[in-house]
Amino acid sequence: MLKRMAIKKYGNQLLPKLQKRYGEQTFYNASQVRSTIYQCNFNPNYLPLGYLLFLDSCALNKVTATEFPELCMRKYKQEIKDYLSDRRYYGYLKLLNI
Repeated sequence: MLKRMAIKKYGNQLLPKLQKRYGEQTFYNASQVRSTIYQCNFNPNYLPLGYLLFLDSCALNKVTATEFPELCMRKYKQEIKDYLSDRRYYGYLKLLNI
């Protein structure tokens, strides 16, 4: 249940928080996403999800290789998509299907 709530919070509240703090942008940088997650009480266990949603692909590959070298983003993305599909929740996370 906590996992679902944390993921829903990322899907519903992270983009508005980023926009409020840094303005409307197509992509955000890793430090903006990271600081928003920590300062706005998001579950930091899902930091890779925040990166996946709001970093461009080049920055995503660079940051995850440094911060999460053991994490395969393709598998992580699929796990999140499968989890959401089972629970029929998407919200802003529908971007994962792109």
